[in-house]
Order: sequence, then structure tokens, then C-alpha cells
Amino acid sequence: MFYVRRGNVPHKRHTQHRAPDGSLYAEELFGVEGFTGRSSLLYHLTPPTRVHRIETVDELKLQAADDTTHKHRLVKTGDIKPQGDMIGGRIPLFFNSDLVMGVARPSDPLPQNVFYRNGEGDEMLFVHEGTGVFESVFGSMRYGPGDYLVIPIGTTWRLISDEGSDQRMLWLETPGNLEPPKRYRNEYGQLLEHSPYSQRDIRIPDEVEPRSDDGDFEVHVKVRSRITAYHLRHHPFDLVGWDGYLYPYIFNIGDFEPITGRIHQPPPVHQTFAGRNFVVCSFVPRKFDYHPLAIPAPYNHSNINSDEVIYYVAGNFMSRRGVDVSSFTLHPSGIPHGPHPGTVEASIGKEATEELAVMVDTFHPLMLTRQAARFEDENYAYSWLPPNDGAEHARELSERGPEAFPD
Repeated sequence: MFYVRRGNVPHKRHTQHRAPDGSLYAEELFGVEGFTGRSSLLYHLTPPTRVHRIETVDELKLQAADDTTHKHRLVKTGDIKPQGDMIGGRIPLFFNSDLVMGVARPSDPLPQNVFYRNGEGDEMLFVHEGTGVFESVFGSMRYGPGDYLVIPIGTTWRLISDEGSDQRMLWLETPGNLEPPKRYRNEYGQLLEHSPYSQRDIRIPDEVEPRSDDGDFEVHVKVRSRITAYHLRHHPFDLVGWDGYLYPYIFNIGDFEPITGRIHQPPPVHQTFAGRNFVVCSFVPRKFDYHPLAIPAPYNHSNINSDEVIYYVAGNFMSRRGVDVSSFTLHPSGIPHGPHPGTVEASIGKEATEELAVMVDTFHPLMLTRQAARFEDENYAYSWLPPNDGAEHARELSERGPEAFPD
């Protein structure tokens, strides 16, 4: 990302930086990849190392679904009820060694003295519904529908939802970096003219006064498949200033400028972020292809070496039928998928689409969790059959009973 400076920082790094009373502020290098990756310098009222109690809060374990059949899947999450907070209430749905992703419908805030930090990887929250404030050691940012919150590894943060605001979010975490694709950036890191978004579209934390509260504050750190609480006697949001290239930010999907052409454009034109062995894409309202013989619906394609997950946010996805908002489709590697019956012909002559969706393509196979299996529509793999055949097949499965759907 680009350079940002907030608050009170010294003229030279790694030099004395003193408070009005003459005491030294505590400098912290906040960086990735040792001392060679992106970093920021943080200046604390109190050294961040002053921990007076450490305890294990929770053990974390992902459980794969028992059904390992290789097939297309539809996971419906629209009816999930609000539960828990933004951390404990998360529902993991898909995972591999490069990422974990799922949904969250938090009903409760974290306790006022509790904060969260992912010590294993970067996080992305896509806000489907709800408004509030993202608070972090770097400052605060308001969030709302359509916002991607990108949170670098090691950031201490929490969400404060607005009163009466129902929250629904897609979340993703990865042990690698999540960043704008390299093809959108020049050698200096600046987003290029042909990029579908620019630095102007990126919102960064507001400057806030350092917190000097005393008490018992818990930073819940996720690392090595467990949550560990680190108790501090000082508020963790105690920065008097910071500067650098590593910090949380927000990008709204509505600011993604779609790339269109005379014929159908493939999914890489929708890419928004790049991760380790996966990409995140944004399908947004856009004009359709303008060749006189264009077919706006996508052609059939085989993900020979990648798995494709799409989360449906709003609108009517032109190539799908029977897929509700807040649902996920998983189209795994090795088998073709494409537009549903009737959607190709129906797309011809259409000038635009109002669809809104987030797609994650992974280059290593994804596992389905047991939670995801509970929300699965078992008929989806047969939804490419002509309507009459599909209805007959659904009846056959229903008549066969539970044995048609092995655990």
C-alpha cells in the first residue's frame, strides 16, 4: 500500500521521541516478512510488551464434512440467525492450507475490555449488511454495506456495530498477504491507470487520540489453532502516532470500475485482491458485451486446477437460477460448470446486469466444513439438467429418503 502518517512521530526513526513530561514513547516496528516486507512504526504511551497474565481462551479446530463426494455444491446461509460476537460467532464453511472463509452474523459486541488480534494471517471482512465502526490500534473507520475491510496480520482491533443494525459478513483469513494484484501496480506500488480502482478509493484509519485508560484489558490472539488472552493494565489503543505502509484499510465494492468488452470478459478482469494461491474478485453492475453477436452469459468452463466459490450479495446473477442472496456456490476443480439451462438464450440482447457478488478462486482444493454441510442444497449438482429432468430427479432423491444424502 501507500505511505501514511498519523499523529505524532519523530523526525528520524529509531531516535528519542519524548512525551511532554520527558518520558520516552515506546517505538514498535510492526512488519511482515522479517525486516524486509511492508511495515509501519508505532509509538505507544506504554510498551506493548507489558503483559501481566496469559491464559488459553479456546482451542480451534476445523472439521471437514463427512461427505467428500466431488461435486458442485450450493450452501444457503440466508436463514442463519444472529449469534455470538464477531469472533466467536463466525461460521467456517470452506478451508485449505491457504485460507479459511465463512460467514458471521454477530448479535453481540465484544466486551468493552476485550480486543482481537489474528497472529496467523491477514483477514478480510466483506460487509453484506450492517453499519458500525471498526476500531483498531491504528485508529477508527466507519463501515457499511459493500465494504471490504482488509486487516493485516497482527493488528489489534474490534467492531462496534451501530445500535439496531443487523450484521451479516463474509469473512476470510489467510496466512499469506492479501493485497492488490501486482498487475495493477507499478514498480513504486502505485495503482496504474488501467486498474479498476485507485488509491483515492481506499479509506484509511482516522486520526484518534491515544487511550491512556488503566484497567484489565484482554487482547485475544489467534495463533497456532487457539485463542490466547493477553492481559494488559493499559489500553491497547495507546498510539500517539504511526507511519508506514502496513495498516488496515477499507475498499467499497461500489468503487470497483468494471472492465467490459465487445465479447464476454473472463473472471480475471473482476480481480480485486490477490492472496497466496487464491484471488478475490468482485462482480458488480456493468454494461454487457457489445459485439452484435455477443452472448453475455459466461461460456461453460472447466476449473481444471482451481476451485471457485461465489457469494451472492444482491441482484439476479445472469447465469444462475435457484440461487438465493447470501448463498455460496462451490464449483470444484476438474469438472465443468457453466450457465444454467435457459440463461444463455435469455441473456442475448440484454444491455446490462445489476448483479453483485464476491468470488474467491483457489488454486488448491477446498474442503467443506461440517457446518457448511448442514446448509447444503443436495439438488444443486443436478441443476444443469433441463427443467423437466431436474424436477423428476429431485423427486427421485426425495423418494429415496436420507440414504440419498450420505453423511
